[in-house]
Amino acid sequence: MAVLKPEIKMIKVGRQLLRTAVWHGSGSHRPVLFFNGIGANLETMAPLGELMADRCSVITFDMPGIGGSPDPRMPYRPSTAAKWAKKILEELDIDLVDVMGVSWGGGLAQQFVRTYPDCAKALVLLSTSAGMLMVPGNISAIRRMAQPKRYSDPDYMMKNFEILYGDAADGGASAHKDRTLPPTKKGYAYQLMAMAGWTSLHFLPFLKQPALIMSGDRDHIVPLINARILRAAIPHANLRVVKGGGHLFMISRTREVVPVITRFLDDHAEDSSVVKACPA
Repeated sequence: MAVLKPEIKMIKVGRQLLRTAVWHGSGSHRPVLFFNGIGANLETMAPLGELMADRCSVITFDMPGIGGSPDPRMPYRPSTAAKWAKKILEELDIDLVDVMGVSWGGGLAQQFVRTYPDCAKALVLLSTSAGMLMVPGNISAIRRMAQPKRYSDPDYMMKNFEILYGDAADGGASAHKDRTLPPTKKGYAYQLMAMAGWTSLHFLPFLKQPALIMSGDRDHIVPLINARILRAAIPHANLRVVKGGGHLFMISRTREVVPVITRFLDDHAEDSSVVKACPA
C-alpha cells in the first residue's frame, strides 16, 4: 500500500481553532472523517491515514486542548463537536463522507451520523460503546484512563500498556508512544465532561447508514460486549471481532485492519457520490 503524509492546517470554527490533518489519497472513493480517542493527537492515527490511499482523502482534527489545538473556551457536548467537524468539511469543500471513530471518538462518530445523516454515508466504529450505558472495563484500566499521565509520561505508558489496553507492549506500542503529545489538563478534562450523561442507544435503531463495528476480544477499556450491544441496536450493522486484539488493535494491527475497513466501505460505495465527495 502507498504511504501518505498529511497536509496539516489550522481551521477556525466559530471562535475555536482546530488543528486539522488531511491525507490526500489517489483514489476516487469517498473521504473518511475520523474521530480520535480521548487525549489522542492526530498523529496517533497516522498509520490509518497513511495506508488508506484508495480514499480521495482522510480527515481528522485535534480536539480543543489536544495536540496542536488551543484549549477550549468553554465546555462542549458531542453535538458541538459534530458541528465543528461539519464546519471543517465545509471549509474543505466536502459534501459526503464515510465516518469512522475509535473509543471516545466512536461516540462523536455516532453523534455525527445522527446529526448529519445526508452527509454521512457509512459508519465504522472501533473499540467503542453507546456511551454512559456501556458495560465498563477492567477497573485498573479505567482508573488509569481517568487522568492523562500515560500521555505525559512515556515510561508510565509503556509500563502500563498491557494493563491499560490489552495489547502487548511491543514495537507497535513503542511507535504509538513516540507519536503521542500530552494534552492540556483543561483539554482532557473537557473531553471527559463532554460525554458525561451522553448515550446513543435511543437513536441507534433509527440510523440508516450501513455500519461496521470492530472490537478486540482482549480490550480492557471497552469490553467486547459493548460492540455486541451496538450490533444489536444498529439496523444495518456487521460485527467483526479481532481475535487477540486489545483496545488499540487499529494501531497494533493496522495492516490487518485497514483492508477489512476499506472492503466494507467499497461494498457500500455509491458511484454517484464520487464527484460531490471528492473536490478537485
